[in-house]
Amino acid sequence: MELANYLFFTVHCEEALAFYTACGLGRVTLLVRHGSGGIPVADEAMRGRVMHARFEGPGVLFFASDNHDAEPMRGSAHMLMMDDRQSTDRIFALLAQGGVVTTPLAVQPWGSYYGKLTDRFGVQWMLDCAQSNADL
Repeated sequence: MELANYLFFTVHCEEALAFYTACGLGRVTLLVRHGSGGIPVADEAMRGRVMHARFEGPGVLFFASDNHDAEPMRGSAHMLMMDDRQSTDRIFALLAQGGVVTTPLAVQPWGSYYGKLTDRFGVQWMLDCAQSNADL
């Protein structure tokens, strides 16, 4: 068994996936569009938008799509377990571009170098680097 998140956007899925690729998290390995290959379109405004995408990178797997009835993101977050402080700082800064940092990166009371943000697409991210690696 493996748990993978599924992100629902209204019309910005492709833009978000390009952003996550630019942040170095991985790449799109599958992309199917609404209306392609004879697939019926429930809402004509969705034609050509992302119906289903798979995003993969080292230790990263999630799925995403555009949906006319998508609800705003809330109630969950992607948590990246990081190996070193330098990578944590770099990826956190990239994801934070145009977003809102809700917990700045810092060593937390439980000992991890940790921070939380909501990116410009409304997706929450938590980055955690174990203290034993935080000084690397």
